[in-house]
Order: sequence, then C-alpha cells, then structure tokens
Amino acid sequence: MCHTAVSARSIPGQGVRVSALRVWAPSVSRIRVRADGQDADLQAADDGWWTGPDLAPGTDYGFLLDDDETVIPDPASRRQPEGVHGPSRMYDQDAYDWRDAEWVGRDLTAAVVYELHIGTFTPGATFDAAIERLEHLARLGVTHVEVLPINAVNGIWNWGYDGVGWYAVHEPLGGPDGFKRFVDAAHGHGLAVVLDVVYNHLGPSGNYLPKFGPYLKPGRNTWGDLVNVEEPAVRRFIVDNALMWLRDFHLDALRLDAVHALQDSSPIHILAQLSGEVDDLAAELGRPLTLIAESDLNDPIMITPREQGGRGIAAQWDDDVHHALHSLLSGETQGYYCDFGSLPVLEKVFTRAFLHDGTYSTFRGHDHGAPVDRDTVRGWQFVVCLQNHDQVGNRAVGDRLPEIASPGRVRIGAVLLLTSPFTPMLWMGEEWAASTRWPFFTSHPEPELARLTGEGRVAEFAGHGWDVSQMIDPQDPAAYREAVLDWAEVDGDDHAAVLDLYRSLIRLRADEADLRDGDLRAVSLDYDEDAQWLVVHRGAFRVAVNLAATEQAVPVAAKQLVLATGPARPEADHVVLGPETAAVLRT
Repeated sequence: MCHTAVSARSIPGQGVRVSALRVWAPSVSRIRVRADGQDADLQAADDGWWTGPDLAPGTDYGFLLDDDETVIPDPASRRQPEGVHGPSRMYDQDAYDWRDAEWVGRDLTAAVVYELHIGTFTPGATFDAAIERLEHLARLGVTHVEVLPINAVNGIWNWGYDGVGWYAVHEPLGGPDGFKRFVDAAHGHGLAVVLDVVYNHLGPSGNYLPKFGPYLKPGRNTWGDLVNVEEPAVRRFIVDNALMWLRDFHLDALRLDAVHALQDSSPIHILAQLSGEVDDLAAELGRPLTLIAESDLNDPIMITPREQGGRGIAAQWDDDVHHALHSLLSGETQGYYCDFGSLPVLEKVFTRAFLHDGTYSTFRGHDHGAPVDRDTVRGWQFVVCLQNHDQVGNRAVGDRLPEIASPGRVRIGAVLLLTSPFTPMLWMGEEWAASTRWPFFTSHPEPELARLTGEGRVAEFAGHGWDVSQMIDPQDPAAYREAVLDWAEVDGDDHAAVLDLYRSLIRLRADEADLRDGDLRAVSLDYDEDAQWLVVHRGAFRVAVNLAATEQAVPVAAKQLVLATGPARPEADHVVLGPETAAVLRT
C-alpha cells in the first residue's frame, strides 16, 4: 500500500492507536523523519520503499531527504494543518463516530446531481456551513451532491484543481473531520456524495513528489507535468487514494477529472485497474460505489465493460449535450461552440449522446470521437448539464446562463435538461437562476505565480474571442467574493418562480419512469428549424418547445398539459405555446 499509515494498531494497555510510516522514495539514499523534535532514520525496504517508526495520532512530523535539513511533508499526509508547506499530522481514520449505519447508498440510474464548491456555496465557506443548506437540496429533490476538489492546496481559496496533498483535506474548509461530518449529514438527508478528484496533474505550489521519486514523467498536458501512471507505485498511490475516499470517508462516487490527460501505455489502463478495485470494494462494503469520468475524447470506451476491453467506468460527462443546449439557448457559436446551436444538432445529441462520434470537429480541425452503441449503453451513463463550474468559470467574467440568455430560454433549458434521457446535473444556484457570477479565482501566496496565473487566463480568454477588458484578476479577493452564492435571492419573486419550476421538474422526473428512461433508441425529435419549435418524444410524454419570440402552434397530439413555463393551450392535434415557452404534455 502506498499511503503512509499502512497499518494502525493500539498499544496494549494504553488504548493509543499508532501508525507505522511507509513511503516510496527510490530517488533518495537516506530518509529521516522529524517528530516531537527528534529525528529517526527510516529503513530501506524493497523496490524503493522505506519504513519508519510508529507515530500516534496528532503527532506532527516531516521528512528530511538525504543530507538536506529542510523538513518536507509526507507525500500521502492525511492532514496539513499549517498548509501544504508545513508539517504533516498523523490522523486516525477510525476515530470519527459515524451515524450513517443505515445508509445503503445510491447509484446513478435515477439520479439528479448537484455540483457545488464548498468555498463559495455559502458565505461560511466550510463543510459545517454547507451542512446548513443540505435541507434545501433535499427539498429540491436532487439525489447526489458533487463536491469540487477538497484536497490540500496552497493558499486559502481555490477552485481545488491546484491540489498537491491528494490524501489531505484542505484545512480552511474544515479538515478531514469536517468533511466526514458533511458526508454523514448528507446521508442523513438521503443524499449521496460525489467527490471530484484530480489524478492527471499536480498544482504549481507545494508539489514535493519529485523529490521522493519518479511520480512524474517527461511531457506535459494542459495543466502541467504528466503523472507517471505506468510506474506501479504511482498507480498504487492513485488507486489507494480513491479507495480511501470511498472507504474511510463513506463517499458514494468519485468524479475523475480530465481522464484524457492520463497518458497510460500499460497493458491494463489505470482506469480499468481503478474501476476493478472500486467494484471489489463495493462488493466488500455492500453498497454501490460509482466512478464518473470527465473525458474530452467522446469515446464510449470509458463506459465499456472491462471484459470487453473498456475502462469499466460507470458514467462519463458529456459536454456535447451542454454545448448543444447552451448554443441553442444563448446563440453563442464561437470557439468550441462553433458546430453547435441548431435543432438537428440537438436531435443528434439527444438520441446518440455525442455530436462528434467520428465526425469532423471544426474547432479541433480533425475527426473526433466514436459512436455510442445504443443497444448496450444507457442514457444515465452520460452526465449532462446546462451549466457547471467549467462552463461558467472558464468564461472571461464567469457569467451564468441567465446573464446571456432570456428568462424564457433559461426555463426552456431547465425543461429540456430535466426531461432528457441522461443524468442531469445542476450547478449550484442554477435552481433559482442565481445572479452571482463565478469567475476564476486563486490565492497563490507567491507573487510570481500569481502574476503568471493572471496573464495566462487573459491569453486563454482572448483566444476564445471574449472581451477580456472586463475580466477580474484571479488573485483579486473580489474575484472570490463575487463567486459566493447570495442565498437572500432565493425568496425573491423571480428567483422563487424558477426554484419552483426546478422542484416541479425534478419531482416529475422522479415520479414518471418515461421521463428518466435512458433508452436512447426510444427518444425521437420533431422540429422546424425555421419556425424554431421542437418536440421531444419521451414515452407517454411530449416535451414541446417554442423558441420563437411570438406565439405559435406546435404540432403535437397530447391529452393533458402537465407543466408549462408560460402560456400553453393544448388543442386536438397541436399545442399553442406562448413566446419562448416549453410544455410537458401527456398523450
């Protein structure tokens, strides 16, 4: 096992649990541990491993490599109370008193996911503050809460993707016990918890792994040096981390960040190894454990079973559905939206998951993706959204959909998303059309890194065609403050009406199997591109949409109006819809 506390035991007669040190460091010839003001040598074992003395929970410690007197943290530290450059602290995973013994878990087959960032979900910016809003999520009707990365990162506030302490929980959020309280409370509300984990790169500050051994390899991806996933010990480091979150923190699922950036030529891909070991743990624990991949490859190999040569991941994000909906609703067709925005595109993604499934991608300049086998793949295996942290935060000013699309079209988007054959995901605040922006923000303590971060984002956004003159510096504390949700908005008339719509749609989806049916072969669309109307066929239901700015009759035979976002009048063979109105009808 790669993590430091390979075993925990109690000292007879004392009741004190201690953990033995173990670390993989093939690049050094000597390792000492400094704890309680004393240094002790670790002993070399096989294949670059070192073992050391027992340490009690609460002990602060660090490593000294070779003859360097600089104390550095443990690569697999469970706590970094003084930040990523400070000493590690021994943590007893078994000390927390869990209250979720009755929790049996939830899979994705009938899920509605809610994505949030702990640091901006509430003004309190901690797990305990977020617990106070779990009742809101339970009443909303979502089933899974997806938390952006929480591992140790330099600075105070950050999106989480600059993490370097993969095994530690960021202390300003509440540390490991705070996260356990959050998971425990979520389960008490009937909510499963998904954690976003990042294994494709490490952050720019506090990454000490290269001092210990070849955790990285030559080459770079979008975010930094490549992780050396072909090395068995590094693979173990990653897999054990995933198992830790699921086992010790009682998580229900992990969302794997940008798996296309994991370059692995091994006979068994690391994702296949990971999914196999997660399945084994699920069988051991007796509850479902789910992996969700974020992949830019548009390749169903991610969700293809391992025995068929796939990665065995349960589900994957599907950006093509987001792009189709976003472009249709907002009218934006620049950058990577350039192939999207039409009703034929929406028809393809709603029936075949990907627009680019071996077809030419104008933005990429080459053929992209592979087709989905609709006989074996189900819609719930694709997580889709109108907004998420990337699609909002990676805009120049972090503006949300309600700022760039009309209120009518925002409501249309909610209806299409929550009656789709996929697993819908909401971005925090979306359910009440939050007006707060969510720009990119950092709090790097190093001035040079702060400067480079800001310059890099300006160049990236300018290349996308956005006006960067209004962009806020990521290091400006105002960027962070602007991102915090304003919960006072929820009770405002316009916001409350949107919230009521989302609650009604989620309840309808839960009540009606046809509206969560993931058989893509059973989905069809009628539409008129010139008139700007469409009808989605969902079993006994028809989702009729008028995107035009004037009232019009949409041809659909339906007996009962179930829900509408504006004026709607069913007739014998059509429904009259007001401007920018969607309606759900039963045949």
